[in-house]
Amino acid sequence: MRIVIIALGSRGDVQPYVALGRGLHAAGHEVRLMTHDAFETIVTAHGLQFWIARGNVQAVAESEEMRALLEKGNFLAISAKTAQAAQKASLEWAEDGLAACAGADLLIAGIGGLFIGLSLAEKLRLPLLQAYVAPFSPTRDFAGVLLPRPVPTWLNRLSHHAVRQIMWQGARKADNLVRQQVLGVPKARFFGPYASAQTRGLPILYGFSPAIVAPPADWPREARVTGYWFLAAETNWSPPPALVDFLAAGPPPVYVGFGSMTNRKPEETAALVTAALAQTGQRAVLMSGWGGLQAAELPDSIFMLEAAPHDWLFARMAAVVHHGGAGTTAAGLRAGVPSIIVPFFADQPFWGNRIAHLGVGPQPVPRQQLTVGRLAAAIETAVTNPQMRQRAADLGQQLQQEDGLARAVAIVQQVVAQL
Repeated sequence: MRIVIIALGSRGDVQPYVALGRGLHAAGHEVRLMTHDAFETIVTAHGLQFWIARGNVQAVAESEEMRALLEKGNFLAISAKTAQAAQKASLEWAEDGLAACAGADLLIAGIGGLFIGLSLAEKLRLPLLQAYVAPFSPTRDFAGVLLPRPVPTWLNRLSHHAVRQIMWQGARKADNLVRQQVLGVPKARFFGPYASAQTRGLPILYGFSPAIVAPPADWPREARVTGYWFLAAETNWSPPPALVDFLAAGPPPVYVGFGSMTNRKPEETAALVTAALAQTGQRAVLMSGWGGLQAAELPDSIFMLEAAPHDWLFARMAAVVHHGGAGTTAAGLRAGVPSIIVPFFADQPFWGNRIAHLGVGPQPVPRQQLTVGRLAAAIETAVTNPQMRQRAADLGQQLQQEDGLARAVAIVQQVVAQL
């Protein structure tokens, strides 16, 4: 069976789909993953066919305008900017997608590739499996995870529909252009293609653990929470000798990194972080990431690191401080150490609140409210609270025993058998 996975966004958005593709490839399927050229190496390294989706997502994230929007955490403004960037790239993505899907039997897409995936599926009359790493189906149990502000609980279910419309109305113009100029198919309904015939009756895969988000009772029967889709450890990666020496030179440090979240003034962020660490007396591994986080002079107690696999690094930390992206959150939970979430926008506040609700980390500190004192207090709690540390260790052990990838592959296999 020839399967095409469309995964657009940052590395954290793409990596779970690489894992899913690897699992499907191991099950005997021919898997092609359409994504940005920055991820070609990771795609091909895991035995998948790479197909480019033109456009530089990192350049958009690192633009001055986007840096300012991310710091403010304004979901509506960020969505509008993202939609504007996507509109410029959408015609190219449609052309790339048509070529990628040549001879395909099944499409798989998450939030990042949903609308282009649905348009391609309708053009090619292919089934499309929705596969998400954050809750997307409406429920009364909690509000829409991309919602910028809390709502009364009685509005929970409606808020999911509001989020869907914010996403769709921002993408609608680009989707119409794609359908008219490239694909030659009718426009989608004004309220979006969410009820497309190409997805009707098919499972909706959710790549997170039921121990973290239990499936709501009012979700459709098609929604399947499989467990996380972790990528196998990189066998050809070795830690830098300087990092090994640093880890051996003292107690486990605290990890601090904000992934693809950019900062207009990375030096100020580094100064805030180093001041908080000094206040708590903690050693740390500071990840530079896309944010360009850097400090001209760091104390010996802080090690600056360009990159390292989370599965290797996090297990050696006393706690992890990060932005709360779905992938990084999953890695921190599986490592069995407390997590401190500094959310910027999108689903990050949702994961930060889940961490606090489960008792495996302190309350999240939104990026706009981050201060030396608040970060220091959160770090102090995470490294000294024995109950929190034990809960984190127990949950990590539980996640290490789950095999969400196998469950997801088994569900796809059932779909394939019926095609």
